[in-house]
Amino acid sequence: MRAILAHADYSGVPRVSRLDRALYACDELSGFVHAVALVRPGRVIAGLEPPSVRKKLKDKGFARTVNRDDVYRGASELGVDLDEHIAFVVSALTDVAPEIGLSRG
Repeated sequence: MRAILAHADYSGVPRVSRLDRALYACDELSGFVHAVALVRPGRVIAGLEPPSVRKKLKDKGFARTVNRDDVYRGASELGVDLDEHIAFVVSALTDVAPEIGLSRG
């Protein structure tokens, strides 16, 4: 329960454990990556590269409800490079692509 509370800045619960930081780092980014995949040809996540996600992060009109500061801060607090973190999230979502509507067939 602590990690859930800590992942929301407005709760006032600090992120102290690796789980707290991981949940925070993956929450906004996973939704954003999903949105990026939905606008790709075929609506597939397979093959999505970090530079493509970064490019969409710079487009303030795309998925504008996603807090970009949370995405950048999440990777920083977790202590990982943003591109590596994006690749990790893409890989994790690719593993469940059929279940979340991001694969062909």
